[in-house]
Amino acid sequence: MSGPGLLDLPVRSGKPRRTGITHVLDRGIPLAQVSDLLGQNSCYVDVWKFGWGIAYLDPQLAAKLDLLARHRVLASPGGTLLEIAWAQGRAAEFLDWAGCGFPCVEVSAGTVPMDDAAKRDLIAAAAERFIVLAEVGSKHAAVRLTPEQWAQAAAGDLEAGATWILAEGRASGTVGIYEPSGAVRQDVVEALAAAAGPDCVVFEAPREDQQAWFVRRFGPDVNLANVPPGGALGLETFRLSLRADTYGAWTPGPVMGPVMGTVSARGT
Repeated sequence: MSGPGLLDLPVRSGKPRRTGITHVLDRGIPLAQVSDLLGQNSCYVDVWKFGWGIAYLDPQLAAKLDLLARHRVLASPGGTLLEIAWAQGRAAEFLDWAGCGFPCVEVSAGTVPMDDAAKRDLIAAAAERFIVLAEVGSKHAAVRLTPEQWAQAAAGDLEAGATWILAEGRASGTVGIYEPSGAVRQDVVEALAAAAGPDCVVFEAPREDQQAWFVRRFGPDVNLANVPPGGALGLETFRLSLRADTYGAWTPGPVMGPVMGTVSARGT
């Protein structure tokens, strides 16, 4: 995991990790490609999300779940799928179905109308059986929540039983914690980190420039999501200061922490 051992690099914990997780987004890639990617990158991948409703339709789902379990990668169905099940009054049946091999579920409220109380009841029910990633923020560019609203949502979802808060950025990286240009909304990020702690927030960061920003800000053990499955190895080079974008963001020495930023992520 650390290469030939020639260089001084940040210390990265092994799996199962509680911080520094890499959460990848499966848009429907074939089983053979999943096998190839995990053969190369499984030590760098912590959560494998089947995007949207793909898990419901994928004919190779059972084989993928078995493969992910063998590589110690946590599988998660998309939050939209649970939202649709909840809207149809079938949330309990969905959770029973997810028990077939998903250690994680995502609870979100971005597709169907769901108030905070209903969302937190769903988080509490899911948390009895699963690791819960609770998504906060809006998928719609026209909805611009204040940093305080983001912080309140995160704190409430953690209290309801979520393990991680998933900060909305979508697969495009242009909404939620981002401006339409893809620039990070730093006030929102700081509010989330203050409310939940950076260890408990997983920032959706599909673009490499966004990944580099978070590593510079929070250090190698920042939690990042919606990473393309083929990008996990590249992200690890950001984490380990092996790319120009993050070189110098970590300094070898007795204190292992990011040079930039006031809050550092804790290892496990």
